Amino acid sequence: MHVGDIAIGGDEFVVMAGPCAVESERQVLDTAESVARAGARILRGGAYKPRSSPYSFQGLGVEGLKILSKARDVTGLAIITEVMSETDVDVVAEYADIMQVGARSMENFSLLERLGTCGRPVLLKRGMTATLEDLLRSAQFIAASGNPDVILCERGIRTFETATRNTFDVAAVPVLKTVCHLPVIVDPSHAAGVRALVPVLARAGVVVGADGLLVEVHPQPEMAASDGEQSLTFAQFDSMMLDLEPYLSLRPTADRLYAAAGGLD
Repeated sequence: MHVGDIAIGGDEFVVMAGPCAVESERQVLDTAESVARAGARILRGGAYKPRSSPYSFQGLGVEGLKILSKARDVTGLAIITEVMSETDVDVVAEYADIMQVGARSMENFSLLERLGTCGRPVLLKRGMTATLEDLLRSAQFIAASGNPDVILCERGIRTFETATRNTFDVAAVPVLKTVCHLPVIVDPSHAAGVRALVPVLARAGVVVGADGLLVEVHPQPEMAASDGEQSLTFAQFDSMMLDLEPYLSLRPTADRLYAAAGGLD
């Protein structure tokens, strides 16, 4: 699957990184330049924010999309951002290179069908209580509506465990890789909910064969309007990217194992 000169699901391990929410032009530009230097290929940032509380920061909307577009012009990074409603698809597609469907929207079938005609790849996050079969059915809604360019995202599911924000279903990656042809990426930030655990879960994603990562990074996480507790600082992101290098060197072996397996028994 190609986004400009970026191939997702091929030999390249693609890292998408940036703030949970677009807060200001300076915040986004500083983050974009930092993550690009560290090796990220795609800038993430929420212009529209689905929040659990109506009193939380809801995003900058179109102004946030314009800021992301400027960051792309400055750094060359592609842009991924969330779309929450079928009525927003056209305006988000005007600015974004990849349309993100959040966990809360995985079964918003009106949105999924509309994304079938958006002309952009779609990153589909697994719902908090969704099975892998549920996730694949939602992907099929997008494909059946005319868009085969779907990227699956494992971001942790809700279980009885409370030590982390969600429970990272590490087995989901090899299962999805053996039963479908779609790229699979991992969101260690939402799986962990605690920044200290993000690099460890990112490493696990690499080892089990994920095609990339979606990571939250912020210049001042303690001041973030959204998800600061799970956002990496610039230095922490740099360190994580260096830490992943020896594990990425093992990826050809993992790919051969999947090819040899040929599917699930």
